[in-house]
Amino acid sequence: MVYTSINNDKIKNIKKLQTKKYRDLENKFFIESEHLVEEAYKSGYLETLIVDENSSFSLDIDTMKINESVKKYLSELESPKDVMGICTKKEGIIKGNRILILDGVQDPGNLGTIIRSSVAFNVDTIILSDDTVDLYNSKVVRASQGMIFSANIVRGNLLEIIPKLKEEGYEIYATKVTDGFDVRDVNSSHKIGIVMGNEGNGVKKEIFDLSEKYIYINMNKICNSLNVAVATSIILYELEK
Repeated sequence: MVYTSINNDKIKNIKKLQTKKYRDLENKFFIESEHLVEEAYKSGYLETLIVDENSSFSLDIDTMKINESVKKYLSELESPKDVMGICTKKEGIIKGNRILILDGVQDPGNLGTIIRSSVAFNVDTIILSDDTVDLYNSKVVRASQGMIFSANIVRGNLLEIIPKLKEEGYEIYATKVTDGFDVRDVNSSHKIGIVMGNEGNGVKKEIFDLSEKYIYINMNKICNSLNVAVATSIILYELEK
């Protein structure tokens, strides 16, 4: 069977997954591109494969075939892909010695890049504050280059989570533009949590107050700050050395 009408209820429901409200309601999200679908399949996230009726791409999973008009309707891209998919959300658990804590990161591209760097530099858990951008926003998923499917990610109230981490022996380092420890001097061989803040306002004061130490990236004084995704990537790289 090939789905040919954008008025089909099943197609309409897939389209609704472009909204956070419906993603939360269904506990699912939509992806597109062969690469993302393959990563989702390998990691056990993929529930349904959606392919153009003329595509030869296949996986051993429930599959829907669609025509060109439906493909264009479902796609969020300027050039729709022949391969799409529906994934089931997965909730991580806090574990490991190296934890990254994101306080109010709002840009989807930044979050996706941070996730990608976190996988590259062996972060055990990423914790998103309740006001961080939706993890399953399509721009986040694309910017992560599929690494969202390999990362252990948790969302919650940082004012509740951070004290529990401290009780469990984690040292919490909040990032500041200056002051505190140079990131190159941080001992990352024990349990640590690194807090990165919002693009415009940095780490909230109440989160700073819960942190035990501060870290910064030593850089040319002409530059006042770095993009949060760039700064996070540098910090994670230094901790890995």
